Amino acid sequence: MKFLTAHLNTEPTWRGGEQQTLYLLEGLRRRGYPVALFSTAGTPLHDRARSQGFTTHHLRIRSEADVPAMFRLARILRELRPALMHMHTSHAHTIGVCAAVLAGNGMKRVVSRRVNFSIFRHSFFGLNWIKYCYGVDRYLTVSESVRGVLVRDGVDPARIRVVHSGVDPERFRGSSPDRRSKLLREWKLPDGIPLVGCIGALVRNKGIRYFVDAAASVLRTRDCAFVVVGEGELYDELSRRALDSGLGPRFRLVGFRSDVGDILSALDVFVLPTLEEGLGTSLLDAMLLERPTVATQVGGVPEVIRSGSNGLLVGPGDAPALARAIEALLADPKAARRYGEEGKKTVLESFSVDAMVEKTIQAYEDLLR
Repeated sequence: MKFLTAHLNTEPTWRGGEQQTLYLLEGLRRRGYPVALFSTAGTPLHDRARSQGFTTHHLRIRSEADVPAMFRLARILRELRPALMHMHTSHAHTIGVCAAVLAGNGMKRVVSRRVNFSIFRHSFFGLNWIKYCYGVDRYLTVSESVRGVLVRDGVDPARIRVVHSGVDPERFRGSSPDRRSKLLREWKLPDGIPLVGCIGALVRNKGIRYFVDAAASVLRTRDCAFVVVGEGELYDELSRRALDSGLGPRFRLVGFRSDVGDILSALDVFVLPTLEEGLGTSLLDAMLLERPTVATQVGGVPEVIRSGSNGLLVGPGDAPALARAIEALLADPKAARRYGEEGKKTVLESFSVDAMVEKTIQAYEDLLR
């Protein structure tokens, strides 16, 4: 029996969680499950879903405690009568649970958890315990690490399922390392220079500052170039750090890019310097394209990377170790190529979009039974 699911995502930007939400909507539709998306008009997710013909509902949410938004959502839910409500962000969690209760349709309530920090980090007088321990029928965590955090914080393990994030093997079809020369010309870099890069929001927990410091260390011993794809509040700070470190033209902050596949394909080494990570979809993308990877041993990353087999792991916040790992891959192309090949196998076997969608549907069906 194909049942209707409603999805709420309050994120105003486009990040890994929004790509996973869209992947899930696409996968459900292909399998015959009707879906409805609630998000804010003008956000990347809302506009992309609408352009693909999904049923979308504009829901303007000013804060986590936006009571009028809860009532607006509840009214529409009473009309749609979905079998379950799936909430994809922290604010969606609060708004969605309250609206589902107000709607009174008896719909099941599912929340995705993608971050691996404690639920009490931003808790008001510890009240997050109430938010997480009541009103939600099932949590879907993107890794065993995130599941462990919820259990330690007091969430009943029986209400948690692990559904790893997935990447689409077809997403970067048409991307080519042949476009590397064009990118190097755009960034005013010499043709043939080794290129090391990372992709992520320019925020504290992504650890980009350690990537800058590692770049400075590597450039003392070999000529190569470093590129960071992403935007965020730390752009100016990271630009100054790179300038003060003397990186000059060998370091590029290129902002948001739509040609991520071409950039990943052009890299000799991909780096994930994050300080905390639920799983890391940019890491999965890089591995899918057979990029040799260096990542930090945090959150769900060790569930993807087996150090010395399909990539290298270093401690978080350790710029010297990051530099040594980058140098090791640049110095040994044969080993780097082997890591890239093994990385692609890992993603195809365990972290595909199809696997993510099927596990999510199984969680839905088990809950509805």
